Amino acid sequence: MQYKTEQEKFWAQEFGDEYCKRNTSIIKSNINFFSKVFNRVENVNSVIEFGSNIGMNLHALNTISDLELSAIEINKTAVKELETLEFLHKIYNESLLDINLDEKFDLTLIKGVLIHINPKYLKVVYEKLYTYSKKYILVVEYYNPTPIEIPYRGYKEKLFKRDFAGEIMDMYDNLKLIDYGFLYHRDNNFPQDDMTWFLLEKK
Repeated sequence: MQYKTEQEKFWAQEFGDEYCKRNTSIIKSNINFFSKVFNRVENVNSVIEFGSNIGMNLHALNTISDLELSAIEINKTAVKELETLEFLHKIYNESLLDINLDEKFDLTLIKGVLIHINPKYLKVVYEKLYTYSKKYILVVEYYNPTPIEIPYRGYKEKLFKRDFAGEIMDMYDNLKLIDYGFLYHRDNNFPQDDMTWFLLEKK
């Protein structure tokens, strides 16, 4: 696979492999979160996740509803884990920057991935989130009102914070903000990683 950016290579190779081993403990919190989101949507039968890793979000979605679930993931180790999940509809071992799909989904999901995309290529991913969605886009990322880069586990230029959802809405006039919220790491029952979520709908 050819990589356009250093960030893609970072997640496709050894660091991404190690991340797969760490990312195993948030299904309960995800079930709670996605249950709240799905109280705000109508007629969602198909979902594709951009950057699904080993499928913790997809596990939760499969628990709360009977959905046709698909995944896009750049890391081969993670894809091997995804291939063991019999409930998945399709799995694409591809880069978000390069993938071209011939189908659309009721909801496109990205969670903790835009923060790791090279900022020069964010609009490419925004366009795909929009294009492959029939109705809803769910963005769950670290938020900052202005773009900043912060150190990530000792690495530079691997984590970026900004108003991702706001930038997507600025690109497309027919997107409406349906709901948003914050997932706090000190939640007594369902802790997550201080992420802000935004549910957008095509009008």
